[in-house]
Amino acid sequence: MVFSTLTFLYAFLPLVLVSYFLFPNRVYRNGVLLVFSLVFYAWGEPRYIFLMLAASFVAYIGGLLIHQLDGEKTQKLRKVVFVITICLLTANLFLFKYLNFTVDNLNHLFSSTLMIPKIALPIGISFYTFQILSYVIDLYRHEIQVQTNYFYLTLYVSFFPQLIAGPIVRYQTVESEIKLRKESLEDVSYGLRRFIVGLSKKVILSNKIGAIATLIYTENTSAYGTAIYWLAALAYSLQIYFDFSGYSDMAIGLGRIFGFHFLENFHYPYIATSITDFWRRWHISLSSWFRDYIYIPLGGNRCSTARWVFNLCVVWVLTGFWHGAQWNFMLWGIYYAVLLLVEKFFLGKLLERLPKIFQWLYTFFFVVIGWVIFNAESLEQVGQRVGMLFRFVPSDPVAVLAANSSILLGLIYIPIGLVCMLPWAERIKLKKTALRDTLLNVVCLVLLLECIVYILSSSYNPFIYFRF
Repeated sequence: MVFSTLTFLYAFLPLVLVSYFLFPNRVYRNGVLLVFSLVFYAWGEPRYIFLMLAASFVAYIGGLLIHQLDGEKTQKLRKVVFVITICLLTANLFLFKYLNFTVDNLNHLFSSTLMIPKIALPIGISFYTFQILSYVIDLYRHEIQVQTNYFYLTLYVSFFPQLIAGPIVRYQTVESEIKLRKESLEDVSYGLRRFIVGLSKKVILSNKIGAIATLIYTENTSAYGTAIYWLAALAYSLQIYFDFSGYSDMAIGLGRIFGFHFLENFHYPYIATSITDFWRRWHISLSSWFRDYIYIPLGGNRCSTARWVFNLCVVWVLTGFWHGAQWNFMLWGIYYAVLLLVEKFFLGKLLERLPKIFQWLYTFFFVVIGWVIFNAESLEQVGQRVGMLFRFVPSDPVAVLAANSSILLGLIYIPIGLVCMLPWAERIKLKKTALRDTLLNVVCLVLLLECIVYILSSSYNPFIYFRF
C-alpha cells in the first residue's frame, strides 16, 4: 500500500486512527498497530508477510538465547548463536535480493548454465532486515534490553509508517516507547502536519518533476541533446530528494501521531558544501547504520592510512550494493568512495578556502552526476547518459516540445523544487501562538486538498525507494 493513494488516505489511515484511539489500554493499542501493519504489508504482497514474520522470529529466538547465555562460561556459545542469527538474516536478504544477480554473473563469467527460478524481490526487505540486524547486534553489545514479547518485536519490525521505505529505525530509538509512550494532542497535530508536508513533497513536487526525467530517459530521441540530459539529471535529483524525504516526513509524522519519535532522515542535503557534508545530511539512518555496524567495527579511521582507505571502500561498495543487485549501484558506491578519498587527501583544505557558493556548486555538480549513475539500469546506460552530459550535443527544443508538450508543465515545478530544497522555512522564526497554529493548519489543509486533486488526476505515483 502506498501513502499517496486514496485507499490509504480515505480508508486505511482513518480506520487505524479510530481503532487505535478507541482503546485506552496500551496493550490493545499495540495490538491494533500490529494488525494494521501486517495488513498494510500484505496489501500488495500477502505471501511475503510470512518471510518478514519468520525473520522476526529468528531475531526473537536468537535474541532470547543471546540474553540467556550472557555468562562468563557461555560467552563462546553466545557468540556462536549471535553469528548464526546474523548469518540466517543476511542469507535471507542475499537469497531474495542478490542470488539471481550472482548466478547470472557467474554464468556470464564462466560461460556456465546454472539455472535457478527467478526470485521476486519482497518489498522493503532491505529496510526491515537492517532494522532486525540492528536489534540483534545492539543486544549482543549490551546496548539494549532483550524483547521477550515476540509480538512487540514484530511490531517494531513491521510498524507500517517506516516498514517499506524507511527511515531505518533502530530498536534502541523506540525501545521504551513500545510500552511506555504517551500520545498527546500536540504530537497528533504535529504528526498530521508533518505527514501532509511529506505528502505534498511527494505528490506535488516529486511526481511532477520526476515525470520530466522519466519522459526524457524513456524516449531518448535524437532531439535530446546535452542541455536536455542536464535537465533530466536535475529533474531526477529533485525527484529522488522530494520522493524519499517526503516518505520520511510521512513516516516520522505518522509515528509521532502514535507516540513514537523517529530520528530525522534528511537535513537539507542539497545545501551541502562537500561530499562529506552531503552524506551527513542524506539518508542519515542508512549512513549512520553503516558507520556504526560496518565502518567502526572494521577500525574506522583510527588505523593506518591504507587500512582506512580499505574500510571506506568496503562501506561504500556495500552501500551501493544495498540499493540493489545491479552494477550501476556498485559503480555509484565506488564513485562516492573515490570522491570522499579525493576530498580527504587533496581537496579538503582547498575547499575550505573557497567561497561557500563554489563549495556548493562543486558538491551539487557531483551529486547530480551521481544520481545519473544511480538512476541507470545498466552500465551501458550509465555510459550513454553521463556521456551525453559532456558531449555538447545541441538540442532541438521545438522538436522536444512537439513530441511532448507536458515537459513545459514539469518545468514550472523545477524552480519551486529548487526553492523548497532550501532551509528558508526553518529559518523563519515565528512565536508559538494560536494565530500561528491556525495559519499552519490552514496551509496544511490547502496542501492536503491540492494533493488529493493531484492524486485523482494523475496515474504517475511511484516511490523510488520501494524497490530497495
